[in-house]
Amino acid sequence: MLREVFITCAITGGGSNVDRSPYVPVSPEAIADSAIEAARAGAAAVHIHVRDHKTRRGVLNLALYREVVQRIRRSDVNPVINLTTANGGDLVLAGPDSPLPPDPVTDMVGALDRLAHVEDLRPEICTLDCGSMNGKSNGEYIMVNSAGMLRAMARRIQELGVHPELEVFDTGHLQLANDLVKEGLIRDPPLIQLCMGVGYGAPNDLTTLTAMVHQLPPGAVYSAFSVGPMQLPYAALAPLCGANVRVGLEDNLYLSRGRLATNAQLVQRAIEILDWIGVRVLSPSQMREKLKLNVHAREAKHV
Repeated sequence: MLREVFITCAITGGGSNVDRSPYVPVSPEAIADSAIEAARAGAAAVHIHVRDHKTRRGVLNLALYREVVQRIRRSDVNPVINLTTANGGDLVLAGPDSPLPPDPVTDMVGALDRLAHVEDLRPEICTLDCGSMNGKSNGEYIMVNSAGMLRAMARRIQELGVHPELEVFDTGHLQLANDLVKEGLIRDPPLIQLCMGVGYGAPNDLTTLTAMVHQLPPGAVYSAFSVGPMQLPYAALAPLCGANVRVGLEDNLYLSRGRLATNAQLVQRAIEILDWIGVRVLSPSQMREKLKLNVHAREAKHV
């Protein structure tokens, strides 16, 4: 059991959750404000996606990322900034009988293109989705992360001095994560996010979670979360399995049955749960120390 954990707040994501709650931020200003509020509430790290103004879907747009990150860095809080690299890996086939050419919403780009915002903004952490996976809501959607692309991205992330958070959605993803660590492509300590309950990924039951914990790379620092109504129960379960905590509107919209939440409220509730079970919440500076994060020049004024 962990007696001290850091909390990551996943602010907005890139999916259709924005259509189900007015609290899911869309504009750069709203995303930054929600991240700042989550940090004030006690989140050590904020996980950032950005959204297109018109479609409100997640996009890989450097200007939008710049605005969000700059607003957070100019604020009176100093959370660890964790940028997604998921955009650029979406493949939507045209249909079962004639899959190609793919649907126009496909956004696949090259490995280095997916890191353009990371190279420009130099966050302390960026995510690396450790494998491909079928989508559940759209039978033609595939989240594509080939082993070759992940190795190329991991190599470049290492060159940039950014710490990758390996997003693990299923047990096979852990095998690839272990290989990346063995090949020297992931710096110490390996940082792993166990993403439970995502459609066609690992279910969020305790047996599966425990099995995945036992397959982690040696010395890994890891978090565990579940999407949907199990998000807040996982705030209590994660430390019992040696994991840190993630909450946020990317994964869950509700504080309780029928009551929509803000990101700050989800962080506050997680802290209450952790306090009840005797777990201390780490600050951003303590998280930085635990993970030996590089603070880049553009962030040095906040330290």
